[in-house]
Amino acid sequence: MPGTSGRFRCGGLQVELQTARLTASIVPTEVITYRRREPGRPFLADLLRQERAPADALWIVSWGFDVPRQLRLLRGRPVAYHAHSSGYGFDLPAGVPVLAVSRNTLGYWGDRAPRNPLFLVPNALESQWLERGARPGSVALEQAPDPAAPALASSAEPSAAPPDRVARRRPIDVLVQKRKCSAYVLKQLVPALRDRGLTVEVQSGWVDDLVGLFNSATVVLYDSADYWRGRGVSEGFGLPPIEALACGCVLFSSLNHALADSLDPGLLGHQIGCGSLASDLERITAAVADPERWYPAPARLEQLLESCAEPALLSRWALALTAIDHHWDLLLSGVPPLVAPGLLGLRTGQWFTRLRTVLARRR
Repeated sequence: MPGTSGRFRCGGLQVELQTARLTASIVPTEVITYRRREPGRPFLADLLRQERAPADALWIVSWGFDVPRQLRLLRGRPVAYHAHSSGYGFDLPAGVPVLAVSRNTLGYWGDRAPRNPLFLVPNALESQWLERGARPGSVALEQAPDPAAPALASSAEPSAAPPDRVARRRPIDVLVQKRKCSAYVLKQLVPALRDRGLTVEVQSGWVDDLVGLFNSATVVLYDSADYWRGRGVSEGFGLPPIEALACGCVLFSSLNHALADSLDPGLLGHQIGCGSLASDLERITAAVADPERWYPAPARLEQLLESCAEPALLSRWALALTAIDHHWDLLLSGVPPLVAPGLLGLRTGQWFTRLRTVLARRR
């Protein structure tokens, strides 16, 4: 990674550090920086001067904009690409495996590098989201204090309120994370929701306890389609919507790129920007008033969360790393990698097919 703090701090960095922690329970794993020297961490240029290729380590690169240069520096060594966003425009050398974090990214490389080894290893939810998320039926919800209850205990008998009452009384009606959010949500939808009397919080900057923040919100809005379209790359995995669901929030989200991997509209979440501002206002207001009607089915949600939990991802990493080790053993022994046909050749073939079709129609 380029660095592990300061200007490099972001969701992608946190996921990579979490991945290094996971893989460390399978094989010895070390985080290496290459742009900035950091105390206690190896620096790439130093290691390459000391190590004769191919050596014994598998190198994993991940920072999209830097991947082509990293692959050139690591030529002759076992290497794999941990692919988050797609659309950077580069091609991979023959034989370089791809560890895709989503089916969207897997499909991208399945088209662009169909002869390279491909693996699906979604990003893992940190255990705190599963343990502390106050979703219906969770232990965290049963233990959560009622925000509407008086500070002093009453001698009266407990009320017969249903166990999911906390979700109806959360202090934040609608939560929006400003980063990556669309102008539509920030400039049109948020003011209109506030005009309806809803408590809307637009969160920006670093938050020490995101689980606590999400547990305080009834509805979460996530709309990243415009953000990624403007940058020419994709939403790599989309953890915030899943984190919101883990905390028992009603989710309204865009469905771009990898978000479509997990968000089944109407069943696990709901589409934001669904045709008109009036439609969004009507549905979000209804969800704040009666969130239980808008929650996903608990069994369906738990199935999604279990698939993103660290134990499930650990087994995926173990299988992928074993296969990649064997793959590189073959290549380093002299077995040539498969090479996909060049794009020019494929397009030439496509052009001739179309030409034959046109000529056949004129006969």
